Amino acid sequence: MSTTPRTRLSPEQRREQLLDLGVRLLAHRSLDELSIDLLAEEAGISRGLLYHYFGSKQAFHEAVVRHAADDLIAQTTPPTDGDPMERLLMSVTAYVDYVIANHEGYVSLVKAAAGGNESLRAIYDDARSALNSRIFREDVDGEIIPDTPATRLVVRGWSAMTEELVLAWIDDPGGVSRERLLAIVAGSLRAVVGIIPPG
Repeated sequence: MSTTPRTRLSPEQRREQLLDLGVRLLAHRSLDELSIDLLAEEAGISRGLLYHYFGSKQAFHEAVVRHAADDLIAQTTPPTDGDPMERLLMSVTAYVDYVIANHEGYVSLVKAAAGGNESLRAIYDDARSALNSRIFREDVDGEIIPDTPATRLVVRGWSAMTEELVLAWIDDPGGVSRERLLAIVAGSLRAVVGIIPPG
């Protein structure tokens, strides 16, 4: 009988594996429920080894949240070609699907960022800024809206509105289909930018 030899992971690979597990656990739990004990049990390792990799519970939470934010940014990356509104709709669709699949963890991050945790707030703001900046990408022809200080400000407000719409819809769709929600979110960007007075 032959057995497959175990592959020895480097410390970086092992840490990445633990972060992936933390993100998966966070999808259906709040940040407060994501404990060192839980991750150690799920990973089949000691608490001491987790502290070796992350140092503290706070550092562990921050590392998992940053990893989740990186996943969000990667999973919602729009295609590099095609009609700008189609690219926006594809990115919004990926965002909605991500929030649905990772609802508990996402809501937990939003609450932690709003609750005064400066480290988590910075991660949240970085992710939001990365998502918003895509709308002004200079390397793609046919940008959706012009890149001005006024439009940047309005896009920031649109992004907050989008998050609230999606979270409220998940809690209670109220007869609004997913497709209609997506159309509302994507279509509202040009509408809100359109109210900016010239000058």
